[in-house]
Parts: sequence; structure tokens; C-alpha cells
Amino acid sequence: MCGIAGIIHRDGEADIGSEMTRMLQSMRHRGPDSTGFALYGPPSDLVVMRFKLADPNDVRDFEWTERLERHRHEVEGRLSKVGASVDRVEGEREYAYRATFRYDGDLKALADYVEDVPGCEILSLGHSLEIVKDLGDAETVAEQYRLDRFRGTHAIGHVRMATESDVDIAGAHPYWAYPFSDVAVVHNGQLTNYHHWRRRLERSGHRFQSECDSEIIAVYIAEKLADGVALETAMKQSLDDLDGVFTYLVVTEDSLGVAKDEMAAKPLVLFESEELVVMASEETAIRAVLREEIDTYDPYEREVLVWSR
Repeated sequence: MCGIAGIIHRDGEADIGSEMTRMLQSMRHRGPDSTGFALYGPPSDLVVMRFKLADPNDVRDFEWTERLERHRHEVEGRLSKVGASVDRVEGEREYAYRATFRYDGDLKALADYVEDVPGCEILSLGHSLEIVKDLGDAETVAEQYRLDRFRGTHAIGHVRMATESDVDIAGAHPYWAYPFSDVAVVHNGQLTNYHHWRRRLERSGHRFQSECDSEIIAVYIAEKLADGVALETAMKQSLDDLDGVFTYLVVTEDSLGVAKDEMAAKPLVLFESEELVVMASEETAIRAVLREEIDTYDPYEREVLVWSR
């Protein structure tokens, strides 16, 4: 089932952490198992890396705390070894962290090296993107990660009902497009040629953190962008290359886009004004942030829409 949501303020910053929390909480019935946010703060000269060193479901033995602290220091050490100037590493939960540092080298090499630390998984990497995802509903996750303090320009989010995989962070959306900076995707539906595209992208040197088809979409789009293809064009090409029934949202450092397959069976409604664009699987999520009377509409089959700040 699941539910997706997106919002972009085209005229400045807003409390997008709180806004996305309200949107996702209104769709809790579509997916109570986990909640994820891809939030875009003001672009920074620092690289922001969100990562985890364990899963909340892992067995906590006597060495749990000591082991995580040791691995955290190892992550910091590896960042320094590749030439990053570490600003700070903060613990968001006992297993989840946020690091900021200066670095102008190859992000793929950095990510691969850091993820060699036992249990380490990078959730996002970029100059404005921050992915936060964990078990529980939106209000629970937002409180744990203090998202009410997050100000930014645009965001996407996802509520998940685990039907085909475990209830864990690895299966939670959104997905960062490893190893590309500041690109993330959420989607509702399924790709029927998932294995074809996974093998094809792996042969190009990409690796995947999960078995989720949303991650395929993220890396597909990011690879196109890296080749100089415009976001809207890349999304239109995806409708020819990716088979299945799906609606997906993609975000970059300055844009938000939505695409529907040729059957348009997966719901999405949206509201658009000169200052703001809001969309979600259900209209109730839009009304969670817009109290006034509004008109919404549903994109058509094979439609691609992109908004930029």
C-alpha cells in the first residue's frame, strides 16, 4: 500500500520538517511500519552525511554500546584518511549519526571506504540532502530526530507497509542515489524489470543497499543527470525503460519531480501555486499543511512534471 508525499517552496525556506511530518502522519494508515524523510536544507559548503551503524532490531548484547562507539570513531578516522576535514559527528540515535565535513574528492571512493566499517550504511550524502528514516510513524520518527527544527526548501517522504521484506531501516524509503550527491527517490508501486536494471546498473559500477526497486529508480535518474541529461528528460526516458505500475517522486538539490507510468494506477494528487507545490497519495496529506479551501488535481498517464526553486 504505502504512501508518498512531496513539497517544494519556490520562494524561500519553511519548516519543512514539521510540514512533512504532518503530511506523512495523516497517511499513517497506509504504512505504519516505517517512515522516511528526504529533506533539503540550504546548500552548504560542508558535505552532510547521514549514516547508521546498526539497525533498531539488532540484538543488543553486552558489547553493543562499546562496539558502536568504536565503529563511530573508525568512521571519523576513515573520513580523515581520505582527506576530509571533519566538522562534527553527532549521534541522532544510539545507532544513527549525522556527520558534517569538508571534502572535494570522489564521493564514491569516500562512501565505499566508510561503508567498509562493520555495520555502516550511508543513508544520504550531499551538500543539502539529509535522509532520515526509522521504524514507527511520522510523529515518532520526527520526535526522535528533532525534525521540528529542520528548515529548508523542499522534501519528499514515505510511509511504508512492509509486505515483501523485513521491517527495518534498510527496507525503508527514501533512497539516496548512491554515489550521486543530493538525489533521492520515493515511489509507490513495483517495477517488473527490476532485475534487468539492477544487473545493468551494477555492471556500470553501482552498488545497492537494498532489494527495493525505488533504489533502482534513484540510481537510474542520477546516472542520467551525471551524463548531462535534464531532470525532466531523464524522467520521461524512465517511462520507456522502466516497466511496471508506479508513481515516483524524485528530488535534486533544487528541483522536485513526479512521474506516472502509462497505466497511472497508483494514486497521486497535487496542489500548485506560484509559491508552493504539494503532492501526496491522498488529498488528506495536502490538507494537513494547507487549511484553506484548495483545488487539487491528479496527473495523467505517462505524465512527468518538474518544479524548480
